[in-house]
Amino acid sequence: MLTIERGVSGEEVGPTKTKRTRRLTLGRTTVELWRASEQTWRGRGEGAPFGDWVFSPDIDHQRRLTASGMGHWFAELCVEADLVGVSLHRLRHSVATFLVGRGELLRAQQRLGHRDASTTLRNYAHALPLEDGEVADDIDSMLGATCETAPEVPLLVMPGNPVKGELDEVDMR
Repeated sequence: MLTIERGVSGEEVGPTKTKRTRRLTLGRTTVELWRASEQTWRGRGEGAPFGDWVFSPDIDHQRRLTASGMGHWFAELCVEADLVGVSLHRLRHSVATFLVGRGELLRAQQRLGHRDASTTLRNYAHALPLEDGEVADDIDSMLGATCETAPEVPLLVMPGNPVKGELDEVDMR
């Protein structure tokens, strides 16, 4: 479990944007990598106390890596791994899009730290799955317009709507 209590804005450490502490569950592989990295970091310190900062430019981890330094560091890792167009911010969007695409809007909201689900929905609505085929079939059945029962589907004629036979001229966008 990762607990997020602070954030960085303008290189200043302070409360998170929402002023709330949040917790994220880490996957098993992430935890194993985290532990291996921490063991490596501690081993490099040769008995020196290990500081509070996970990401640090120093062996003793007494100083934090700046946000811009973190971005540069990540960019260098991506170049070494031959990953084009990858950034920390894009990883954030990828996780959010993945979760919203699975219909897990509230989990995406929680992982992103958004105070309100409407913020998550506003930014990631494009990823919502369109699983309304069953609804469309139900509407067809309700109107009696299935292929078996009504080969010629009647059109509702309303002001501004085309009449039967003019459908080819309608822009269906």
